[in-house]
Amino acid sequence: MSTQTKWLRLFLTLVLGIICIFSHADQVKDSVTLYTPYTWISVSPGESIDYAIDVINSSNELRNVEISVSGVPRSWIYSLKSGGWTIGQLSVLPGERKNLSLKVEVPLNVNKGAYRFKVLAGGLYSLPLVINVSEQGTNKTEFTSGQPNMQGNANSTFTYTANLKNRTADKQQYALMTNAPRGWNVIFKSNYQQVTSVNAEANSTQQITIEIKAPEKIGAGKYKIPVSAATSTSSTDLELDVVITGSYSMELSTPTGLLSSQITAGEVQQLELVVNNTGSSELSVIKPEYSAPVNWTVTFDPIKIDKLPAGSSARIYAKLKADKKAIPGDYVVNIESKTPEVSSKVSFRISVETPMLWGWVGVFIILAALGSVYRLFQKYGRR
Repeated sequence: MSTQTKWLRLFLTLVLGIICIFSHADQVKDSVTLYTPYTWISVSPGESIDYAIDVINSSNELRNVEISVSGVPRSWIYSLKSGGWTIGQLSVLPGERKNLSLKVEVPLNVNKGAYRFKVLAGGLYSLPLVINVSEQGTNKTEFTSGQPNMQGNANSTFTYTANLKNRTADKQQYALMTNAPRGWNVIFKSNYQQVTSVNAEANSTQQITIEIKAPEKIGAGKYKIPVSAATSTSSTDLELDVVITGSYSMELSTPTGLLSSQITAGEVQQLELVVNNTGSSELSVIKPEYSAPVNWTVTFDPIKIDKLPAGSSARIYAKLKADKKAIPGDYVVNIESKTPEVSSKVSFRISVETPMLWGWVGVFIILAALGSVYRLFQKYGRR
């Protein structure tokens, strides 16, 4: 055999050996796979993500795989667990899969953006993951309301829902306070109970209900009500807007202010009433109502007032009919003017008198009695 032939055989042997080595390496590399369904997740600062990852052995040999994480930011905390244990290696039988859990905690104080890292199975496989932080992080407390502006009349109760978010790493107790103008009433509630302070766990949110009532007869306008939540070391503020459209107030009386009258049983007496709009908002659909003794009736003219501007007045006439069998004495008749927003009530003292007919009947009976006595005296007095 020539020298040339020997060198050719040696070269072919080396090439085949190298091919076998690389082929075996590729087979080993492709034999282990890492899988999780959620590789791109968007979260807020302070949240934690639990990845469920499968380690799959597609080969015909047992694989003892080192598991590690690469590229996680230095200030972030993560842990790898399987079967309740923190792990660094995982052994997987041929054709089987093992489960592991990767928990990643996003810090509270973190910049907005996408963070990329990998889970590695030794040098066999890498699983790329992305956590997108959806907003700029902070370690301060947030006091916010989805609807900080409300509108209504001065008699309304304005109810706001606020969220107190503790973005610190510790449990906090917050004192709830207000610096509202004089006359305003501000109440804080948590879990339907009136409170002056609340506790909030680290990175948790407490829902606060804030009820605000304006002073009586306040003018129309926009008012700012500042509230705050404070700890021993910090404070966070929230400003609420209250828009007052006006106040509702009404007064029912008579032109003279007199609330008494006289009536004869069975007859009709007309009462003149005055409705005054003493508020700063227009009143609409004012209806008069009454309560009276049994068998007494009251009819009104008009039966309602459609509109009454602020500062104006209107007349209502009430026709009162007493029970024809009413005995002489004093009776009370209540009359009320009402709208959906406000009402006013007056009480009349009505004195019932005996009809004149019965007076003449009484006189006739007395005269008849006197005449009978006189006749008896004339007849028997001579004896």
